[in-house]
Amino acid sequence: MRHLPAAIALTALMLMGATCSPPAGEAPSEPAPAETSAPETSAAETSAEACAARGGELRRAGRMGALRCVVSFADAGQPCTDGAQCQGDCRLPEDAKRRADGQAAGVCQANDDPFGCYTTVNAGRAGPTICVD
Repeated sequence: MRHLPAAIALTALMLMGATCSPPAGEAPSEPAPAETSAPETSAAETSAEACAARGGELRRAGRMGALRCVVSFADAGQPCTDGAQCQGDCRLPEDAKRRADGQAAGVCQANDDPFGCYTTVNAGRAGPTICVD
């Protein structure tokens, strides 16, 4: 019984080796060949074209300043009490004060840029304020 831990370790090593090799008689599979055709336009041009086709504008956004397509919403600034009333979120205006009874009215967000600090309004109530970097 003194050799039981060594036997367990040996069995575990054998099982690990068995899972990493192909079954007997089969050759290891080769990775699929990569496409070698060069793109006709640069990624930036394609992204700009795709963004414009969606009605958006390429902008630097977030703390990392990543380039992203930002699409404006047609109902931006409209009064709301729930996100279902907007193309995006219903958000509490930055200058709005929270009411003691918890009720809140917001406005539809301007665009789909997820960055910044904001408070969403759902079912007439303001949620927590979050900040997205």
